[in-house]
Amino acid sequence: MAEHLDTNQPTIQEEWYSKGETYAQGINEMVAFGEKNGWDNWQGPDPKDEREHLAAEVLARLKQANLDNEVASFRSDFPPAHQPIISFLEKQAQSVEQLHFVSGQKIVFLTGRSYQNRQAYSLEDDQVVKLDEHIKAIGKSQQGDVFALAAHGKVTTCRGWKGEVIAEFTLNKTADLGITELIPFNDGKRFLLVSSEGIYLVSGGEEKLLHPLNDDNEEDWSPDIDMENAALSNDNRYIAVGDQCYDHRILDAAGNTLGTIGPQSSYPHFCLFSKDDRQLITNSCHFYNGVTIGVESELFDGVAIEGYTESEDYTTIDEGMRVYAGLSTKDYYILGDAYGYIRAINRGGEKIWEYFLGSTISGMTISEDERTLWVGSTSGMLHKLTLGKGHRDTHTIGSGQHYEEFRLLIWKDEPQIWRW
Repeated sequence: MAEHLDTNQPTIQEEWYSKGETYAQGINEMVAFGEKNGWDNWQGPDPKDEREHLAAEVLARLKQANLDNEVASFRSDFPPAHQPIISFLEKQAQSVEQLHFVSGQKIVFLTGRSYQNRQAYSLEDDQVVKLDEHIKAIGKSQQGDVFALAAHGKVTTCRGWKGEVIAEFTLNKTADLGITELIPFNDGKRFLLVSSEGIYLVSGGEEKLLHPLNDDNEEDWSPDIDMENAALSNDNRYIAVGDQCYDHRILDAAGNTLGTIGPQSSYPHFCLFSKDDRQLITNSCHFYNGVTIGVESELFDGVAIEGYTESEDYTTIDEGMRVYAGLSTKDYYILGDAYGYIRAINRGGEKIWEYFLGSTISGMTISEDERTLWVGSTSGMLHKLTLGKGHRDTHTIGSGQHYEEFRLLIWKDEPQIWRW
């Protein structure tokens, strides 16, 4: 007897789409309610994304769509999601970081953490090109279009991407350090080298340890640190440094301490100057959450903010995020957190929008006109967003009216990079 087929069963596409739409709508409604009425007043169940059983088939179809050059139609049928593919991320994800805008629709970036073998790439429109495998870090100045590349035990600064060489620095005591961040000065003649074994100011012939400092002259002391972070003001007048065990410090351009900013959560974790340099924000974290405060530039010289203490010397910017990456625009900060959200927040602490991408945000860069945003995460994904263009589909989580042009899956043990 022939098997009777149940024609009422939804197809994989129908199930993926309908459940994803319901989940996104539920999350957006819950977040809107919590922010308006307080999270303690939320009485409903937390929305659940129940599509994990579809993930393997959907990813297989995604790869075939890439091979057949049919990604646009595939994405229309299968809008991307984070939660259903977590089991794949746990095995194949890698950090996408050190993103830097070049020009037009072109950026450069790295995969891998400071202690791993890294690979550098360029991305122009949707075309990815693998760069020299010896590149260990890429940095870009706040102004002046200066790039810095670390490779072969040297750091080279250039005017523009692959442009005229400004200077070459042969590294000595920092030669073997994994570079968390490389930040060249606007003239290309100095740079900050951020590592888990100290934060250094490097110039011709000198590698000066800025942080941490052995103030007590302990014999067995070493500069090993965790959650190392630093920022350079846009005009290069000020440097900010911090790590898990030491308060954030504000330094002058020569590395002399001007002031200190204690954490308002547990551990100093991130810092960033506003685009006009009128404010420095510092983030401290506890597990996946954190507190970000802002200090105005006129207070930098001599400021001494105590940890866990309310003060008129700072503005509370945010009281939820553990910030991993961020940038400054002319109107606000865009900060990425441990939960996979990016949020725009102004200097007064007013949230402008939020947008969910998934997994810890590990890097971002923005076009010169501030219309295109690229965001990397520890999921091994690189997202390209057109800001203010409106949502692409009903699966978008967040209040930010942004259009995701695509996301790249840059996963380990894959034959190529997949576009979704």
